[in-house]
Amino acid sequence: MTISAVSYNIQYGIGLDGGFDLDRIVAAVRAADVICLQEVTRGHPKTGAIDMAAAIAERLPEHFSSYHPAADVDAGSAMEDGRALNRRFQFGNMVLARWPLRAVRGHLLPRTWRKDKLNLQRGALEALIDTPVGPIRFHSIHLDHVDARERMAQVRAVRAIADRYAQTGGAITGAHVYGLPEVDDRGDFVLMGDFNCEPDSDEYRFMVEDGSVVDATAADPGWTWRPMYDQPAAARQRLDYAYCNRALAERVSGVRIDRDADGSDHMPVWIEIAG
Repeated sequence: MTISAVSYNIQYGIGLDGGFDLDRIVAAVRAADVICLQEVTRGHPKTGAIDMAAAIAERLPEHFSSYHPAADVDAGSAMEDGRALNRRFQFGNMVLARWPLRAVRGHLLPRTWRKDKLNLQRGALEALIDTPVGPIRFHSIHLDHVDARERMAQVRAVRAIADRYAQTGGAITGAHVYGLPEVDDRGDFVLMGDFNCEPDSDEYRFMVEDGSVVDATAADPGWTWRPMYDQPAAARQRLDYAYCNRALAERVSGVRIDRDADGSDHMPVWIEIAG
């Protein structure tokens, strides 16, 4: 048996043509058993302030889901007719799966104070899922797009999250106190998302240099990002990956980059994992 997982930076639902269309985003990932999304927003002015997390979950009723807004700022909250109206701009990651998310943690990644260019708080959403091929921790990850030093701090944090799971205990231990089953984890993990660095970068080398983590998408080394209609001079880049612990990487039976998708400037990156 195999299961499929896909990572997709959906760029707020804005496609290569500059149009906003969540239906084509969902169509591109619906067939996956596990879906890791980045740049999911609530209250974004370019998308009519739609709650994208709710809208995506509604369009995928066969999937369980969790959303982690790493960045959350006020976007016009006010008192109206004696009631406090809470208007927020939220930016973060999402995980959806055909099976319940047993334990979930939202991690905030290191960032620096930068005002000359956009610098949003980035995050890694971790979801432990009991799949038919065993329990696996899937992480939906989005790193900084400007500063290589900041990305290096973030990849170090991502590796620490994955490597120290046994020491930190994940989202919960001693769950029996609440009458809940204990969370069983065998240590397998996938780190999927937009790492905003190419394979010749120091950040990429750090991820794989000790050999305990493998780039499962290396079988298709081509580009995963292409310029929008208004960026004709920009070069295509490989920015999106799925890293696995070595034992799980040996069970990755297929890799595919969907370069026909046009719902974002990033392409969906697919892997299949055998039991």
